[in-house]
Amino acid sequence: MGKITLSSVRKSFGEVDVIPSIDLVIEDGEFVVFVGPSGCGKSTLLRLIAGLEDTTSGSIAIDGQDATELPPAKRGLAMVFQSYALYPHMSVKKNIMFPLKMAGMDPAAAEARVANAAKILNLTNYLDRKPGQLSGGQRQRVAIGRAIVREPKAFLFDEPLSNLDAALRVNMRQEISELHQTLKTTMIYVTHDQVEAMTMADKIVVLNAGRIEQVGSPLDLYRSPANTFVAGFIGSPKMNLITGAEAAKHNATTIGIRPEHLDITADGPWQGVVGLSEHLGSDTFLKVAIPGMEPITVRAGGELNLRHGDKIGLAPQASKLHRFGADGKNLA
Repeated sequence: MGKITLSSVRKSFGEVDVIPSIDLVIEDGEFVVFVGPSGCGKSTLLRLIAGLEDTTSGSIAIDGQDATELPPAKRGLAMVFQSYALYPHMSVKKNIMFPLKMAGMDPAAAEARVANAAKILNLTNYLDRKPGQLSGGQRQRVAIGRAIVREPKAFLFDEPLSNLDAALRVNMRQEISELHQTLKTTMIYVTHDQVEAMTMADKIVVLNAGRIEQVGSPLDLYRSPANTFVAGFIGSPKMNLITGAEAAKHNATTIGIRPEHLDITADGPWQGVVGLSEHLGSDTFLKVAIPGMEPITVRAGGELNLRHGDKIGLAPQASKLHRFGADGKNLA
């Protein structure tokens, strides 16, 4: 079981509150992603759960038991870091087995766990190699294997894909998601990449300056952002946020429309001129300058033949328009 409950958890460094106060429940078996910009407190929050940082106040419970004062080794959690932290002189097998050896596990039982983890992670043929003989993705799998053999209550991932190139990140994203489906174990994953969050999570926790802005499924956050921060952070490309006279027409301080919810039509109410035009095969992204408004991003079909300087009309889909008040909160 891996239910984790945070109650009024606060973390301060001196007089600076990096986590003002957080209440959060992570259910057993959930894949939860902490996402937000650099410095928002997501890694600090993960380290508080792991026991690598002391809480200033509040409590952390794991499966109903107070773990606030427990050392990391007693919490039953396994952490995978951005750096692989493998022993270069040890084989893959010995790296994966290391935590079991340190725990004094029977060698035969440890061998069985390592063999099972290697099978799950497609590392069986690499057990005798040293880390230096592996690719970045394979080394990250070894680090994950070292966590798997501990059979933890939950896995904690701290930006584990940051050191990989784009293609490897996509592959590892899929592998970690499949691993979750196989193990059915609670996973908490920290990233600044909202694409990772959207594609991997059962539940996303959006953090900003140590505070939770919104918690929900990827589609909940995409369809119904709680405020302008979430609206501008979730989605790729991000939502267009428009202020001024156009927003006032909708009785709002700010209106939001996603790039994919703008129709290109000659008589559209928003008339502008194409600036940047990015043709990416299946999609075309346009930056459109409209008088009296911020530049608008439009997502259209890949075959669209529009270039810099072309005049264009845009019509926002009325049912997809978001209205935000002066406090930034969604008025819907």
